Amino acid sequence: MKHDVISIENKKVGTVNLDEAVFGVSVRADLMSRYVNWQLAKRRSGNHKVKDRSEVRGTTAKPFNQKGTGNARQGSKRAPQLRGGGVVFGPHVRDHGFSLQKKVRKLALKSALSSKQAEGKLVVINDAKLKSSKTADFKKNLIKLGWGQALVIDGTDLDDNFQLAARNIAEVDVLPSHGANVYDILRRDTLVLTKVAVEKLVERLK
Repeated sequence: MKHDVISIENKKVGTVNLDEAVFGVSVRADLMSRYVNWQLAKRRSGNHKVKDRSEVRGTTAKPFNQKGTGNARQGSKRAPQLRGGGVVFGPHVRDHGFSLQKKVRKLALKSALSSKQAEGKLVVINDAKLKSSKTADFKKNLIKLGWGQALVIDGTDLDDNFQLAARNIAEVDVLPSHGANVYDILRRDTLVLTKVAVEKLVERLK
């Protein structure tokens, strides 16, 4: 499918052919949801921790005699039913990540790209390069472009000036093509790809 290519100054400079096997597949919301859950689960640090009865500091002596007190028998002050004792079934340090099949991840990323294309929120630019690294200069271009919240995906190497200019803008993210993922694509309203990024994504997903 044909798609217009614009410059960073919002001028049409040509067209690009988007591969329908990557940008024209049927959108699978269920796969995108699975991908996002998988991605966010890997991010979790999993360092929450409580002490069980073997880790609580305290004596191992019986708090009182087994018989004759009228109270329920107790074996240790570190038991979970006593104040200051250990916690039963509490959280422990662990990895929250789980595996997700490669073909599911690939199809979910295709669905995310295709959803942006279907919604008319996919923009293709000739390159993501700036002469200046000043954020103020880049903001002037953004006003002309009208992107709003945007994710910009470039080729393997990112332009230093573009990165520096964009990093102070909270609503604009910049990623290399190998860092493209479903979560970042969906969380931003507009997806901006360079011509090189289109080639790299087709090469990666086809």
